[in-house]
Formats: sequence, structure tokens, C-alpha cells
Amino acid sequence: MYPLRRNRRLRQSDAIRSLVRQTHISPNDFLVPLFVVEGSGVKEEITSMPNYYRYSLDLLKKEVKELWSLGLKSVLLFVKVPDNLKDNSGTEALNTEGLMQRAIKTVKETVPEMLIMTDVALDPYSVYGHDGIVSEGSIVNDDTNAILAEMALSHAKAGADFVAPSDMMDGRIFEIRSLLEDEGFHDTGIMSYSAKYASAFYGPFRDALDSAPVDQQDIPKDKQTYQMDPANRKEAIRETLMDVQEGADIVMVKPGLCYLDIVRDVRNAVDVPVAVYQVSGEYAMLKAAAEKGWLDHNAVMMEQVTAIKRAGADIIASYFAKDVVKLIM
Repeated sequence: MYPLRRNRRLRQSDAIRSLVRQTHISPNDFLVPLFVVEGSGVKEEITSMPNYYRYSLDLLKKEVKELWSLGLKSVLLFVKVPDNLKDNSGTEALNTEGLMQRAIKTVKETVPEMLIMTDVALDPYSVYGHDGIVSEGSIVNDDTNAILAEMALSHAKAGADFVAPSDMMDGRIFEIRSLLEDEGFHDTGIMSYSAKYASAFYGPFRDALDSAPVDQQDIPKDKQTYQMDPANRKEAIRETLMDVQEGADIVMVKPGLCYLDIVRDVRNAVDVPVAVYQVSGEYAMLKAAAEKGWLDHNAVMMEQVTAIKRAGADIIASYFAKDVVKLIM
């Protein structure tokens, strides 16, 4: 009891605070999202995500080399698909010479040791901006799963180490795992977006890929029929446990900061690695506030990623990865 126990003794200097610190951030914590576009010599800043870019394949090489030099060893690939290649069934997603497939090969040729995870969902390829096939005003589940499995297989054939289904269709992990096993890709991992919420924080990401749902009569205006209700907690555990049973090697909670209670619940419920996606809206808000001088960018950034790891994340997918690593090196 006080005064025999004075908690402030362990806060007196930076040395003692560092010595007893319980949560540590390192480059090994991060998965770096990368946006890829067609063309040559393209490095386009995403307007709603300051200092974050879309890269053509030639400049993707330079970016991947820089990430590796910083100790960042894992990337998550997304592609911006030209409008003329979009349809309602993700035809272009299965193109063996598609942008995603070429991006995978480019990264592997540039830095063979880099771990590649790939986005598996229809929304970049969909004329409607949805993660599944649209039929009679609904998002079709099982037919979508069949395409997602074929997409995952094409990524594995191109050299992906992990596929990352982000669609939230029921049963898609089993369909993907089964096809990968049948085709001999026993070592290709699955990182499932297991608890992905129908969040309002995704706007800048959809700008980056031009993948927002279209505002069209008889087409769902949002993704609430398949992504989770932000008000629900226990459902996240049910979703996650089902994905593990179906063959997920890593599970993910998305978004990050508003869902740290879910992160802790999931961490307590499963014995596989837990990833958290610190999403585009979280990134954009801090960038905007820092630009106004309202927040200390680096201090808040570090507090945010520390909070995500403290909550139970083993892996943090974050647009801040390079900023964090440069700060802590």
C-alpha cells in the first residue's frame, strides 16, 4: 500500500519506462498495403490519402525494394482495374495475365523473400462495386464463392504466399481451402477478413481503387447485407471461429481503432495469429488533423499502432507502416 508502493517509481525516466514497457513495435509487426495500376512510370498520390500512392509495375519494384530495406517483409496487394474490364462476375480476376497476377510476379522477381498476400474479392472487378455477383437486387453468396476460389487459385499459381479473402461471403474459406488443396497448393496460406464490419471508415480506400458501390436503382447501395453490423460483438467470434474451422491460417478484424474490443475478444478466442487492418479512414483523419496542426502526427500515430498491438494484434496492416518504421529505426 501507499507509500510502500509508489507506481510512479517506474515512470521516472525514459530508461526505466523503456525497460518495463509491455508493448513493443517493430517492423515485423506490419503488413504493408500496396495499390497497383496499369501503365508505366505511374506514381499517383491518392487524394484522400495524403502521401500514399498507386504504383505501376515498374515503380512497384522500387517501392518493394525500399520496404525491404526498412525491414518491412510483407505486402498486401490491391489492384485498380480499368472500367472496361469490369463486369458482374469478375471475369478479369481470373485472367492469368491480369494486373494482380503480374503484380505478384513482379514483387517475387524483385524481392523473392518478400511475403505476398493478395486481396481476394470481386469489388475491384465489379461493374457494381460489390464484393459478390449481383442478381435481382441481391448479392449472391454461393456462386460468388466459386469465383473467389478460382481467383485465389490464380493468385497461388502466380506466386502468392497467402490469399486474403475480404468479401465476407459465408463459406468462402472452405471453398478456397478445398480448391487449393485439390490443386496441390497445400502451403498457400489464407488470411481471412473474419470480422469485417460495414464501416464508414473505408471511403478513401474505395477512392484508391474506384470500388465504391454504384448508386443505381435495384442495386444495393452499401455492403450491409454481407459485412458485419458495427453494433455486434458476439457475432464476430462466431464468424472467426467458423473461418478457423474452414481452414483460415490467420484471421483479421477490420477496421482497427473503433474495434479494439473485438480484437481482444478474437485474440482470446482463437489460437491462430490475429491481424488488424488500420483502415484508410483512420489514416486520412490523422493526416488531415496533423496538416491543420491540431494533432502531433507522429505521437498519435505511435499511440494508435501501440493500442492495436496492445489489444492483441499479431499483425497490423497499416498505411503508416513506413512512417512508423522510419521513426523507430
